[in-house]
Amino acid sequence: MLKKVLIANRGEIALRIIRACKDLKISTVAIHSTADTNSMHVRMADESVCIGPPKAGDSYLAIPNIIAACEISGADAVHPGYGFLSENPKFAQVLSDHKITYIGPSAKHIELMGDKVTAKKTMQNLGVPCVPGSNGVIKNFEEASEVAVKIGFPLIVKASAGGGGKGMKLVLNNSSLESAFKSAKKEAEAAFGNDEVYIEKYLTNPKHIEIQIIGDGKGNAVHLAERDCSIQRRHQKILEEAPSTILSNNERSDIGKICVNAISKLKYSGVGTIEFLYSNNEFYFIEMNTRIQVEHPITEEIFGIDLIKEQLKISSNYPLSFKQEDLQIKGHAIECRINAEKIPEFSASPGKIDTYHAPGGLGVRIDSALYAGYIVPPYYDSLICKLIIHGENRQEAIQRLERALSELIIDGISTTTEIFNIILKNRNFIDGSYDISWLENLLDEQKKVKKN
Repeated sequence: MLKKVLIANRGEIALRIIRACKDLKISTVAIHSTADTNSMHVRMADESVCIGPPKAGDSYLAIPNIIAACEISGADAVHPGYGFLSENPKFAQVLSDHKITYIGPSAKHIELMGDKVTAKKTMQNLGVPCVPGSNGVIKNFEEASEVAVKIGFPLIVKASAGGGGKGMKLVLNNSSLESAFKSAKKEAEAAFGNDEVYIEKYLTNPKHIEIQIIGDGKGNAVHLAERDCSIQRRHQKILEEAPSTILSNNERSDIGKICVNAISKLKYSGVGTIEFLYSNNEFYFIEMNTRIQVEHPITEEIFGIDLIKEQLKISSNYPLSFKQEDLQIKGHAIECRINAEKIPEFSASPGKIDTYHAPGGLGVRIDSALYAGYIVPPYYDSLICKLIIHGENRQEAIQRLERALSELIIDGISTTTEIFNIILKNRNFIDGSYDISWLENLLDEQKKVKKN
């Protein structure tokens, strides 16, 4: 087993990793910027090392600083969490070069799946269904026009190195293709330092379904069913649930087997998520995330498995703790992402937490690093709390979620808590008929009503 793990992250995911390490009797090292000196993950770790000023580029993204922290603390492994350097192949390789275990897949697999075009080609070759589109990067507008004629409108232009909705443009007709193509390239260059884009068919009203997988790096793998992440705003997930309301057991089994077959052939190591758009009873691969996901707790709740502990065990060369036949879905789980943001504009709302009270009771879980008196800094992602609910069935999970939301108190800053009360009362959510455009449309409708 690993001896000492440095957590190259902050906030709730850093706390989540520290707890899993403690359960396995692994020592922990927290890194932090000067803005996070009083953060909860720093308090709970066995050791802490300050690695720089508030700006992420000078601290949490500074690879030399993190390597130095490993050397100072004697950490023999690094867990990247999600965000920051969690999908940076250079980081994984540098750690390997320094004989430090990277808790995640190989640098090769991170790089392979980090480029959307290469990832799509790889998955196609492994038998995973993909969205119709260009065979690779689109070099110029003339080539974009040829692809558009072939696959038809609507289509979407995407950044090859993209994520989080950046460098992504919807094109409804030929007249807007050129401006969208140029705009996507410009946005991709600004966001990722890479202006390469590709084109895919735009699927109308799809669901966003992702499959959780785990591999041991030796060709053995399992899947832990799916999560429905269709409730989004500006391509950012707001609420997730597991299992999906729309998949049959046969569909769940079939797509799970396809994903397991693919990562087994890749000899993938660690956890990962294969993401699909689901439309008209068909799955279309969009990307693979080679890290733990923000929404991993709902999978943990329906399977009773600690995914972070599995990461730690696999990185310690332990075999998988279970076989596919051991994995049975129990009940239903929902996660709400609560951000430090003002509604309705969703603008950042950093500041001091005056009062914090977490809800409790059976089936209620809070993943958060908040405490009364904590100052939410303005430098990082606005996610401050994840409210995770488990019930024997979806109806019970929704009822518990409504109760938990009424108990949650976060005073001193604005949060997105109120948006979940809107979502939970809507008939489309209640019957599970929502898609990836549903929340955006709902919010637009409410804006129009208020104006009138």
